[in-house]
Amino acid sequence: MAATARIADGPALRPDGAAPTPKVHQPVKARGPWRTGLLLASPAIAVLALLFIAPLFMLVYNSFRTQAGDPTLQNYTRFLGDSFYRDVLWHTLWIGALTTLGCLVVGYPFAVYLRGRSPRARNYLSLVLLSPLLISMVTRAYGWLVLLGPKGPIADGFHAVGLDAPKMLYNDTAVVIGMVHVMLAYMVLPLMGSLDRIDPALTPAAKGLGASGWTCFWRITVPLSLPGMLAGSLIVFSLTVSSFVTPAILGGPTVKLMPYFVYTEATSNLNWPYAAAIGFVLIVVTTILTAVYARLLRGRGGKEVFA
Repeated sequence: MAATARIADGPALRPDGAAPTPKVHQPVKARGPWRTGLLLASPAIAVLALLFIAPLFMLVYNSFRTQAGDPTLQNYTRFLGDSFYRDVLWHTLWIGALTTLGCLVVGYPFAVYLRGRSPRARNYLSLVLLSPLLISMVTRAYGWLVLLGPKGPIADGFHAVGLDAPKMLYNDTAVVIGMVHVMLAYMVLPLMGSLDRIDPALTPAAKGLGASGWTCFWRITVPLSLPGMLAGSLIVFSLTVSSFVTPAILGGPTVKLMPYFVYTEATSNLNWPYAAAIGFVLIVVTTILTAVYARLLRGRGGKEVFA
């Protein structure tokens, strides 16, 4: 008899006749989902670290240095102690707030109108909305120079009815008009996302219970679209206060915002530490304001910013 035998086509017996010890299969340890997510996100993380975090670190580092490389706080004391630069900061934030309000006033009705259109009509209107982003910023700004200029079609319209055309260039109005034209898409697209997520059965149900169309808009549409309003406002405000080309062209020599002085200090005066301090102050103030705005709006019903 063989030293080993099989039991009914089962596993072979050990030499001492005892049944073999069954193998215990260790469960394969599943890879955590965070590894796959980290692998997919690693290119974006690398790009973010290279193009955003590293320059931001150098910006902060240089803002605390003199032009000779010595550590100092003089750049910040100079900025905060000069009323001229404080006024420029408030003016920059004011232009950002006006542009955000203008985009919200113009963009919200447009987003509501898009919600009820057919997919084909939405595609055409979305292309019209995005078309300013497909044109060079300089070309857009010079187009407004022609329209708002003293010999432009708007001024000709005033002259045709016997009125003097108001000054429409090189002031805050021209800058806000140009920025609203540029930033409108950044307000409308988040609004469209929030409006599309509203259950279309809510309004008919409210009307069935006796609510008017205006009541449905204020009690249903506006509260449920707050996340889109918040997201669009944050994007528009942040991009506006850091814009350079449009305010420089349409504002001319009379409207100077913070990015202009960053550019001037870095390129004309070659004072890079002071330019870094101005830029970092703008980043900190903008971040604080957007965080406060998001906090206030979330408390009024918007649960998620980019929901």
